[in-house]
Amino acid sequence: MIQQFSRLAACMALAVLAASGRSKPDSDTNQRILSIRDLGKRDYTVIPTIAQYLKDPSRDIRIEAVKAIVRIDTVHSLDALVEATHDNDPEVQIRATDGIVSAYMPGYVAKSGLTGSLTRGVRQVKSFFASRNDQVVDADLVVRPDVAQALADEITGAASLDARANAALAAGILRARPAVPALVKSTHSTDSDLIFECLVALQKIHDPAAGPGIGFLANDLDQRIQATALETIGVLRSLQSAPDVRSALAHARNARIRRAALEALAMLAIPDDRAIFQKYAENDDPELRAAALEGLGRIREPADYPLLEAALNEQGADWRVHLAAAFALVDEGKVDTADFSPLPYLVENLNLKARAYVANAYLVELARREDVRAALTKLLPEATKEQKIALCSIFGSSHAPDAVPVLNGLSKDIDPDVAFAASRALRIAQARSSS
Repeated sequence: MIQQFSRLAACMALAVLAASGRSKPDSDTNQRILSIRDLGKRDYTVIPTIAQYLKDPSRDIRIEAVKAIVRIDTVHSLDALVEATHDNDPEVQIRATDGIVSAYMPGYVAKSGLTGSLTRGVRQVKSFFASRNDQVVDADLVVRPDVAQALADEITGAASLDARANAALAAGILRARPAVPALVKSTHSTDSDLIFECLVALQKIHDPAAGPGIGFLANDLDQRIQATALETIGVLRSLQSAPDVRSALAHARNARIRRAALEALAMLAIPDDRAIFQKYAENDDPELRAAALEGLGRIREPADYPLLEAALNEQGADWRVHLAAAFALVDEGKVDTADFSPLPYLVENLNLKARAYVANAYLVELARREDVRAALTKLLPEATKEQKIALCSIFGSSHAPDAVPVLNGLSKDIDPDVAFAASRALRIAQARSSS
């Protein structure tokens, strides 16, 4: 009996010792977390102190340190966040990546980043990549080389596929051109979310050199990847990928792929494809017809002028057909500003919410030409507020020195929204023209 009692007492003592041994590290971890959270409420001067915790062996401590650095939300956080992207834990990497974007685009973590989904479970994380993120920094913003390299390293070697896809998303938002090789390489992945984010990022960065590397995806079995790849080929004007695009058009499995392939071919505007565009110019599908008209406009064959003019004036035709025909006619050289002419028609559609995006895209492309910019300048005195704001962006994205005096004038507009849009566009135009 005494022996049994002794053994029981010994076991209880060991249990107490074991419990006390565990409680001390737990208590220490909790205390450090509280200290980190307190530091995170201060200004950027405490970042070096918090950054020391990024080397802690405890994952929880490192996550808390990144959260605190991100909470301070300043460009002074970048050094520490770049370090954290090389962590071996995917959550640390994701939070650091979102923090980097937020340093350049304040509020990103709270409103748009993947970080928010981390606290709501795997389902939310997976659904995060189901929708497209079209955010992008202004064209005059250039990220630090070490930041771009950190994102590139993550895209190809982060600790999880979600972290890699999130890094690709970040590279696109920040227009991180040095990450292009990593993005192209990762389009060979077997993960559709990663491939999708890489393709969208390549569209935003807009480096034509990336085009040939993604041509093989024009015939991918995943419909979302195939459609996005075709769109990317068109945006990058990858002429080398034309055979892949023609193959996708010829073997399209559905209307979505057929439209994406024809639109990509229209962006490439190869004269040998003129017969294809003429074939679809009378199609019943308004999207196919609009793409065909765009292609004819970019080829600029004078013999197609009557067809384009008939499409512009056709009663009952879909608005997308009318806009595409107007774009094509201006691209053919019709840049007068008389009533009912195609260029004023495009500007008029900047007032219509459902059509403004398409009209804006056409005008951005057309405004690369000097004669179009001169004609648009003549339309400014009668332009509405919405039109002026849109035209500020259009002039700013033209890469042209002659856009600067136009934007200077608009920056003095009596409407503060127009003046703000003009000042922003002026900054972008001047940065581009001096680069």
